[in-house]
Amino acid sequence: MEYRKLGRTDLSVSLIGLGTMTWGQQNTEAEAHAQLDYAIERGVNLIDTAEMYPVPPTQETQGRTEQYIGSWLAARGRRDDVLIATKAAGPQRQPHQPRYLRGGEARHDRRNLTQALHDSLKRLQTDYVDLYQLHWPDRSTNTFGRLGYPWIEDEDSVPIEETLSVLAAFVKAGKVRHIGVSNETPWGLAQFVKAADTLGLPRIVSIQNPYSLLNRTFEIGLSEFSHREQVGLLAYSPLAFGVLTGKYLDGARPAGSRLALFDRFVRYSRPQAEAAVRAYVELAKKHGLSPAQLALAFVNSRPFTASNLIGATNLAQLKENLDSVNLKLGEEILAELDAIHLNHPNPAP
Repeated sequence: MEYRKLGRTDLSVSLIGLGTMTWGQQNTEAEAHAQLDYAIERGVNLIDTAEMYPVPPTQETQGRTEQYIGSWLAARGRRDDVLIATKAAGPQRQPHQPRYLRGGEARHDRRNLTQALHDSLKRLQTDYVDLYQLHWPDRSTNTFGRLGYPWIEDEDSVPIEETLSVLAAFVKAGKVRHIGVSNETPWGLAQFVKAADTLGLPRIVSIQNPYSLLNRTFEIGLSEFSHREQVGLLAYSPLAFGVLTGKYLDGARPAGSRLALFDRFVRYSRPQAEAAVRAYVELAKKHGLSPAQLALAFVNSRPFTASNLIGATNLAQLKENLDSVNLKLGEEILAELDAIHLNHPNPAP
């Protein structure tokens, strides 16, 4: 395993981080524990979860993923061996976002964030989290596949300075070591950095956004922030819900796969994305590589990637994903990937 510094902190995070959003829906508690055991054995130290998980979110399953991690921590006693990252949900601004959390008012204000953190700590069976993230902005943004910016005048949203002050209090109390954002925009990240510098509050150390061969939009407006301000990317959906493995080409829906089980995940399976996936899969075959490992190795190769958050529903997938850390892409294949990207630019943002 390789490790990279997280922002300006003294934490070294594994280049491959373990995503957990299937636990409690597609994976049982025993399977979640087995994945944790294997990942830790392979050198993974970053475990990413959220109060909303598993996905797709439902009121009945909400919180199970954190509960499974908590029961593993209690059984194994390895709290000091892992870095636990979790996320607080924001308000319901888009149809797919849950409206049942905290009475339908999951805002980034003191009352809501305090309750969210308290509940997460209880489920995780720990006194602190290493990284506490805002799952999506309190305001309306063009994220989660929305292309156009939703121009809403006088929208009711919690000021970023207020939110950052609440997070600072968590850090001071020792319940949170570091803070991060997720599904954030360049403007939003700039405001967090500015508020931290102006008010003398903790800095954002990470941004968890989608990044893959099908969605390289992070490179356009956020990669320079990552470089200049040392805000590392925690890349999610690096395999685009498994689409980049090629297993869904030509309408295939393998039994038990996410796209076979749930019809809400269309973000990465549009015709434009399929054309790009076919090109990437053919390139992998040309070089005798696993399409999954090629896609993950590309994300691993980016200088702004602090950790590549992989997800798996079985140990065979987990092993293949983790083995991507050993694949180093040369200039020739990187140029070929860029050529495909030029022909199929960001087909699944």
